[in-house]
Amino acid sequence: MPHTQAHLRYEPLYPALMAVSVALIGYGFLMDSPQVILQGLYTIISNDGALITDYIALAGPGAAFCNAGLVGMISVLILHYTEDCLNGLAITIYGLMVGFALFGKNIVNIWPILFGTYLYAKSRKESFSKYSIPAMMITCLAPVVSYVALDNGFGNILAGAGVGVFIGFIVPPLAAYTYRIQNGMNLYNVGFACGLVAMMLVPLLDSLGASPQTYSYWSTEHELSMGILLTAFCLLCILVGFLAFKQPVWAVWAGYRRLLKTSGRSPSDYLRMFGPGPALLNVGINGLVAMTVLVLAGGDLNGPTLGGIFTIMGFSTFGKHIANILPVMGGVLIGAALFHWDLSNPGSQLALLFCTTLAPMAGYFGWRWGVVAGFLHSSVVLFTASPVSGMNLYNNGFSGGLIAIVLYPLIIDIAKHRKITIQDEDFFEPLVHDEPVTAPGYHQMAEEKDD
Repeated sequence: MPHTQAHLRYEPLYPALMAVSVALIGYGFLMDSPQVILQGLYTIISNDGALITDYIALAGPGAAFCNAGLVGMISVLILHYTEDCLNGLAITIYGLMVGFALFGKNIVNIWPILFGTYLYAKSRKESFSKYSIPAMMITCLAPVVSYVALDNGFGNILAGAGVGVFIGFIVPPLAAYTYRIQNGMNLYNVGFACGLVAMMLVPLLDSLGASPQTYSYWSTEHELSMGILLTAFCLLCILVGFLAFKQPVWAVWAGYRRLLKTSGRSPSDYLRMFGPGPALLNVGINGLVAMTVLVLAGGDLNGPTLGGIFTIMGFSTFGKHIANILPVMGGVLIGAALFHWDLSNPGSQLALLFCTTLAPMAGYFGWRWGVVAGFLHSSVVLFTASPVSGMNLYNNGFSGGLIAIVLYPLIIDIAKHRKITIQDEDFFEPLVHDEPVTAPGYHQMAEEKDD
């Protein structure tokens, strides 16, 4: 596909994202020796990575951050060489891949799923660039690949690769459907689609004689260094947002204030809607706020929680801002207090961060409904991982999808007295910029709308 003016405008983001990946690898080598890192990477690859497997606790911080940096590089190269349109979702997928490369994804188990989605694109005689971002999102089921391929599964590498290809092939059409029924209220749509697939795959594996298990690797030994690293990175994002682009400081701040008034309903491409300055400012502020809330609530800074914060920062270019994430996080805190969930529990800490998948509920219906959504999420998410044995890394997306499907029609019909619709006609209007937004289901929906 030829490069358009919009694509070229954001071309510098490629080396910027690659630089972040190099920095993560550099941080890894500061934490551990090369020998320890290589041994740690082997440990990561030879583990299935089911929830919750903190790679820092499993293999050490050096190997964990090197794995994150390498997965980040792979993601950037896929975006670059497929000539995908750089938009807010491209930044989001980078944060998502790097974050989950600290717990669950690795440089090996993501490839069969990516290849499966590639085959799906070819079967439809379409460019893989249309599916490259969904393909990377579907790698949330990478633990299934590792489980089947390793000795703790069927011990067959070809079987593991085959299962990954199968997953990559079948999830895109399912994600397109689930995208519609959630009405843009669950930002982790692919997590919901993959949760449905895992609900069938895991019982099938169990029937064939396998018994996937959940894990609890959780580190608390490197919090200070990671807190410093994350703070420095967030401040750098804020500084770059203000100074690195051809916008006056006041214009960047004005753009950010306008951004805070959006609902965040998916798809909301903040990079295209407000420019890179306000979008990066939002990334940095959200990262600092998420870390502050976690620490004040008594949480830990480790691989999974850092992955959660990176995910929030990634989605800060595609739907999240402090006005719509804080009410949902507040709802989780209320739920934890009322139901006596201990926030020292790893699952509760992850729920506090990943509940922000429901940020559009607060942005679209008001902060009170955001609190309600977070309150429900605090309980639902703690039970949705068990039926799939931790094989769906985006478990909060699965829980968020269930809540969005239930709450949306109830709020519309009972509280707002509106007609229930699936994807309002004007839903697309703010998103028509230089090029279409790449999102699971967006293209299919746009095509149906045109028909």
